Amino acid sequence: MAEVKTVGVIGGGQMGSGIAQLAIVAGIDVWLLDSDSNALTNATKSIGNSIQRFVSKGQLSQEKAKDALRRLRCTSSLEDLQSADVIIEAIVESEDIKKSLYTDLDRIAKGSAILASNTSSISITRLASATSRSSQVIGMHFFNPPPIMKLLEIVRGGDTSDATFMTVKALAERFGKTVICSQDYPGFIVNRILMPMINEAFFTLYTGVATKEDIDTGMKLGTNHPMGPLELADFIGLDVCLSVMRVLHVGLGDSKYRPCPLLVQYVDAGRLGRKRGIGVYTYGKLPEAKSPSRL
Repeated sequence: MAEVKTVGVIGGGQMGSGIAQLAIVAGIDVWLLDSDSNALTNATKSIGNSIQRFVSKGQLSQEKAKDALRRLRCTSSLEDLQSADVIIEAIVESEDIKKSLYTDLDRIAKGSAILASNTSSISITRLASATSRSSQVIGMHFFNPPPIMKLLEIVRGGDTSDATFMTVKALAERFGKTVICSQDYPGFIVNRILMPMINEAFFTLYTGVATKEDIDTGMKLGTNHPMGPLELADFIGLDVCLSVMRVLHVGLGDSKYRPCPLLVQYVDAGRLGRKRGIGVYTYGKLPEAKSPSRL
């Protein structure tokens, strides 16, 4: 089993910065890459603030925090990832964009490097087909926010080797994660179950069964969920929820996975949830719309 000394993380958003934080706190050198310099600036600030919160709660020493931050390097050049033992991408949830990135990574990364995707639904086998190292491609599905959520879902593609799996499982445990393992089926484990529930909550709202408040309160108090499904959808991002539902619908071919028209309408209107200030609920002043990061 290979020792992981350097990790590359692609994508400076909330997921990418959280994954980078996990790695540097675990004593691993990190290259954090994003094509947007502002995203890297914001990610560095977010990581620093998050680490300091752990220090203030007594969960991390000041010395270890300083050491962690020294391990973080930012870049906009894929060439800087040549030294990485594992490269984790956390970019926009688009198969075409991811496959294009994987083709570039296959050319740039060292021969022994493992390529991992934080995708929540896209086939690892199909992503691996864009490379000449399909045995070294795997899914590492983190949950938001990565420094807090304990779960990590590992997804093996059709050709993922045992050596790749064992290296990534050891890395996840080094991050302090509890690991669950899924075969490469649409939605994997968590989203295969969660997203249809969220979609059904949208149908319940769409057909006038109840108000959004009563739907969420019912699920929180009736099933002991910490967040209601509509509130959770806003937190995840309605565009992400819609993307996963479309993957399930196409991949499994069952009408029960048909995205609710209300969910589609909200996404078409730009009501993407907390990140846009409005989704099912409204969250104050709306930020300016931004295009998804494309590398």
